[in-house]
Amino acid sequence: MTELRLRLHVNPVIGDLQVRQIKPSTIQKWLRSMELAETTRRVIFSNVSAIFSAAVDDDLIAKNPCKASSVARPGTSRRKVVPWSAEQVAAMHDALPAKYRIAVTLGSGLGLRQGEVFGLAVEDVDFLRGVVEVRRQVQVHYGNKLVFSLPKGQKTRTVPLPESVATELSSHIATFPPRRVSLPEEVPSSETSVSANLLLTTRERGALNRNYFNTRVWRLGQARVGIEQSRDNGMHALRHWYASVLLDAGESIRAVSEYLGHSDPGFTLRTYTHLMPTSADRTRVAVDAAFARGRGAEENPPAAADLVAGLPH
Repeated sequence: MTELRLRLHVNPVIGDLQVRQIKPSTIQKWLRSMELAETTRRVIFSNVSAIFSAAVDDDLIAKNPCKASSVARPGTSRRKVVPWSAEQVAAMHDALPAKYRIAVTLGSGLGLRQGEVFGLAVEDVDFLRGVVEVRRQVQVHYGNKLVFSLPKGQKTRTVPLPESVATELSSHIATFPPRRVSLPEEVPSSETSVSANLLLTTRERGALNRNYFNTRVWRLGQARVGIEQSRDNGMHALRHWYASVLLDAGESIRAVSEYLGHSDPGFTLRTYTHLMPTSADRTRVAVDAAFARGRGAEENPPAAADLVAGLPH
C-alpha cells in the first residue's frame, strides 16, 4: 500500500528529482498539489518524511526538508463523527440487492471494516458460542489485484454475535451458500494462496472488489434512499453506528476499542468521546443514593424545594 501511494502521489511530482534537489519549498509545493483527504495526506507525508530521515542517517543529505519550519504539515484536525440513524441503516440495508444486504448487517451489527466484511467466511462464525472470529480482509493491491491479508493492524479479534445478526446470517447462508475462494496471501506476487468459504462473493463466485462494490452497489443504494454520496457515508458509517450504539448502552471504551479492532483505546476515545452519554445524570443519582444510605435515620427528608420555601424572605 505504501508503494502504491508513493507511485501515485509522490513520484509524478518529485520522483525525478535528486534527493539533494528537494528543498522545503519543493515539499510545500508538492503538498499543495495533493487533492486528497486530510488523513491520506498525513499518511503520505509521514511516509515521505521517513524516507528523508533515512537519507539523513545515511549522510546523503544534511537535513530532512519535511521537518523545516516553513513546511505546513497536513492538519491533524478531526471532524466529529455523526452516526447514521437506525432508520438510515435499515433503509440502506433494504436498498441493496438481496445477496448484498448482509454486508450492512455485518458492518452495523459487528462493527466490521469493509474489507473484513468481504473476507468473512462461514468458518469464522461460531453460532453456538455466539462469537465471530475476524481473521482476514480482502485488500486491493496495485494492478487491482485482490489478496487476503490480516485485519488492519495485523490483529485478529473476536466479536460478540448478537442474536439478530445470527438469525439474518443463517438465512443468508441458506439462500446464498458460501463460495470457496482462493487468493494470494498478503501480496499479489506471493506463490502461496489461501482459501476461505466467503459469505459474500461476486456473480462469478470471486471475492468482492471494493472499487466495484462501492460504485455499482453501494452508491446505487445511497441514491435510492437519498443518502448523500460522500466519504462520510461509505460503509465505514456502519462501524460508527455500531460504536454509537455500544457507547449509548454504557459499554466501556476498552470493550468498544477491542470489538472495533483499534490498536489503541485512546484512539477510540478521541474518535467517539462526543457520543458517550453525559455522566451528569448518573452522578446526581449516585450521590443522592450515597447520601440516602448514609442518612438512613431520616426516613422522609424534606425535598429541597420545601426547604427553600420555608426560608425567611
